[in-house]
Amino acid sequence: MKNFKIDIVSDVMCPWCVIGYKNLETALGQLKDEMSADITWHPFELNPDMPLEGQDLNEHLMQKYNLTEEQGDENRKNMFEAGKRAGFTFNFDGKRIMINSFDLHRLLTWAREQGKQTQLKLAFFEAHFTDLKYLNQEDALLDVVESVGLDKEQARSILHSDKYVQTVRQEQERFKQLGITSVPTFIINDKYAISGGQPSDSFIQALKQISEEEAKQDA
Repeated sequence: MKNFKIDIVSDVMCPWCVIGYKNLETALGQLKDEMSADITWHPFELNPDMPLEGQDLNEHLMQKYNLTEEQGDENRKNMFEAGKRAGFTFNFDGKRIMINSFDLHRLLTWAREQGKQTQLKLAFFEAHFTDLKYLNQEDALLDVVESVGLDKEQARSILHSDKYVQTVRQEQERFKQLGITSVPTFIINDKYAISGGQPSDSFIQALKQISEEEAKQDA
């Protein structure tokens, strides 16, 4: 049984990050008799200068990418379909906002120590993209933390301190130095990188290829 170390550089605000992960999950499920993976999430901020109150998401995307309303509608349609294929539901019916995600990364760093990082990451994705919760509001954020079995008051104390600030900053800088400028980026065994919200077939092909290459190197 081949076991992969997979490091995922991503932002909770990135829709293609959840699409890519869900497709990776599908790929690993199909390959479960041949291989497994230990997954760790690492921080990336799409909008590090975003103020705490956030911004209307449609407005933000139109400003950032100079999209017309029609292009925005087409993007949402494509994303909804990609999410549906991956087994994830994007909700475009209500008011959505883009927020500063730095505190989410601090909580995810803590959740890694508690063995619940992937559970919290997925809960954040669902809260943000499906349930349209405003994760810049402390109570809403802490409810999500509690929903995966993490201690709500411990999380609150982290938010009101500078705990994990340096850890997140250092991790961000480390991956920046490695040349990672877009997310999601999946780093396999510290050596191979797969970028973007790839379909599950692409992950299957890549993992099999890496497995074969490493078997030759070990021979």
